Parts: sequence; C-alpha cells; structure tokens
Amino acid sequence: MLQAIGLPFLSKPESSIKLCPAAMHAPLIAAGIWLSAIAADWPQFRGPGGQGHSDEMDLPVVWSDSENVAWRTAIPGRGWSSPVIAGGRIWLTTATEEDRSLRALRLNAADGCLEREVEVFRLEAAPRVHPKNTPASPTAILDGDRVYVHFGKLGTACLSSEGEVLWTRNDLEFEHGHGPGGSPVLYRDLLIFNCDGTDRQFVAALEKDTGEVRWLSPRVGAMAYSTPLLIEVGGEPQLVSPCGERVVAYDPGEGREIWSYRYPGGYSVVVRPVFGQGLVFVSSGYDTAVLHAIRPEGRGDVTATHRAWKLERGAPLNPSPLLVGSDLYVLSDGGALSCVDAGSGEVRWRHRLPGDYSASPVAAAGRIYFLNEEGLATVLEPGEEYRELAVNQVEGRTLASLAIADGAIYLRTESHLIRIGK
Repeated sequence: MLQAIGLPFLSKPESSIKLCPAAMHAPLIAAGIWLSAIAADWPQFRGPGGQGHSDEMDLPVVWSDSENVAWRTAIPGRGWSSPVIAGGRIWLTTATEEDRSLRALRLNAADGCLEREVEVFRLEAAPRVHPKNTPASPTAILDGDRVYVHFGKLGTACLSSEGEVLWTRNDLEFEHGHGPGGSPVLYRDLLIFNCDGTDRQFVAALEKDTGEVRWLSPRVGAMAYSTPLLIEVGGEPQLVSPCGERVVAYDPGEGREIWSYRYPGGYSVVVRPVFGQGLVFVSSGYDTAVLHAIRPEGRGDVTATHRAWKLERGAPLNPSPLLVGSDLYVLSDGGALSCVDAGSGEVRWRHRLPGDYSASPVAAAGRIYFLNEEGLATVLEPGEEYRELAVNQVEGRTLASLAIADGAIYLRTESHLIRIGK
C-alpha cells in the first residue's frame, strides 16, 4: 500500500479557474450539514439509488451557453467522471500534467468556486487509455464526511471532507486494456468495485475506514468496465456485477456468488444494471449488445431458467437504461431510443435522437434528460408516445453523465463544469 501526499490547497492555480481563497481554510460546512445526506444530494454515479433518478422538482427545461446558466467553471486536466454533490459541495476527479497526476477537486455548488485540488496519486508515466476514455473516468462516491475516489488499477483512495488523504492503495493488479471505467459502490462498511482486466477478473471489497481488503471474488470472463448495483431480493441484499460474458449476483458482505447469467461473446461491458418491476436489466456489451431482463430469485447458473425477455435491436454499449414506472428507456450509442414495457419487453415506441451517446440518461421533475457527446441535450416527457419538450445546446464535448442536486443540473464538458439552473 502506498500512502499519497494530500494537498488541501491549490497548487499552481490556473487563471481561468474560479478560486475561493477564503474558503480554503474555513470549515467545509457549518453545523455538520455534510454528515446527513438529504434527498437533494447526488452522492454516486447515477444518483442516490444508482439508477438515474432525482427527487428535485424545480429544474430548467431550456438552457444554452447563455440562458439558465448559474455558473461555468474551468476544470484543469481531463476526466469523464460525473460530479457528486452533497451539502452544497461538489467533488469530481481529473488527470493533469499529461495524465501523470490524478486529482480530486472540490467546488462550491452555489458559485462554482474551486476550493480544493488534491493530488491523490502521481504516476511515473501516463497510462494507456482508449481515445474516448481518460484516467479519471470512474465517478467518486460520498459517505458522510468521507470522499472515495477510484482510478481503477491506478489506485483507490479515501479523503476527508477537507481534502486530507486518509488512505490509498494501488496494489490490486490487473490490466485495464482501455483504462479505468467502472465506479465503486458502498455497502455498510465496504467499498466495492469491479476489476475486470484483460489478464484477470475479480471483484474487490475494501474496508472503507482503512482500505484493507475484506474479500476478493475471482471470476472468469473478459475485460469489462461496469459499475455494480446493490439491490434487495426477498429481503436479502445482492450485488449485481456485470463482467465479460456473464453477470453475477454476489452476497455483498462476503463475496459469495448467489446466481449468474451467461451472455457468451460479450466483452467490454460498460452499462450499469437497472432493477425494477421484479427484474434486473443488463446489457451484454460489445460487439453487438443485447439487453437481457433477468429474474433475480435464482441460485447458481440461471441462464436457462430466469430470463424474462431480451431486446436485440437498439441495445446500448455505453448509456445505461432508465426505468420510469413500467417503462424502460433504452438508448443505443447511435441515438436509437426505445421505450419498452419493462415487464414484457414489448416495444411501445422508437425514436431517433440526434448524435452519438455515452452518457446515461437521468429522470427528474417529471422529465427525462438525454445528453449526447456534442453538448446537445434532449428533454422528454415520459409516456406512451414520444413527447419532446426541448433541445438544448452547450459548447464542448460531453461524455460524462449529468448530475442533479439543489434545484440544478450539473453538466461536465471536456473543459468545464456547468451549473444549469437559477
């Protein structure tokens, strides 16, 4: 285990970054607001439940580079992690100095000021990543006064709310292939993430207070980049964790395999699972994705017994599906949007959205927000037919998924973080 040096202040600040000098030495949040997450928070990839939903109601429908933008802050380096928000503070990760410095950033949600820039890991050489990827693509996760950042095999760390690095580890060896992808999840006192490399595949659970390994669960498959999802079935927790060629449900406390479902030939699985209507929805990944609806009550290999239905046309390689009521919204990377009856798999309607897609959609305020890779967001009203409310454009490349908190939408471009709202 390597202990990194935490820098709870800005070193070499860029002139384009909003700085908050007074905030650098002040308490993070008065009266311990950070310690009690509220419904308005967005603490992990795809939000509070990990499935793209927010309870926020007063959100904009229309915006542009100049309309309904509360602030826009330049972000140093590069990264496609989504912002996470709690108690009026935003955290996200980035890679600077030609990808050799892996950093955590803290911003003030009210005005966009960059309050902390912490170097968590320093690499001897820049890692190899896919052209669409970065070393800072996994999304952080918040838990009380702790921030957990993850850079795949490059390292995992826990920071305090003030930016002090509490522990790190970078000794879980595997080869990414295309760089880090999946984000971590929290279960009780464990931080859990997938490690599906080209050479070996396993799931790791670390003690969240110390970084020590609680369990490692080896598995056989192919490289993958997915984020697991915690669900409850029959009163028992399951960690649904896709990998190459199959998806596995584990007992999250022990790492014991509960059930598995095979999709032979699948690899580079990116899509995070979705759960609802008594089914788990999983995409099989490259080269040709198939969306599988699985009943999660089984034991052992349930491939032949627990498939409810599958969707072979328009399944996603990167954007995760979104379940709203009994409607499952499935968006392909090329913009083919399908509204599917979640229980039966019947396609209610299809529509082509403009552009290519990597970001996962989000739902809030009775609307669905889809963001393509060129800064164009389509806002829909969910329902039995396609109802478009607005099409909004901002400048810049956009592969990170949206985050929603405090009556605002947070949109990360390749160079900026934007707060859309009042």
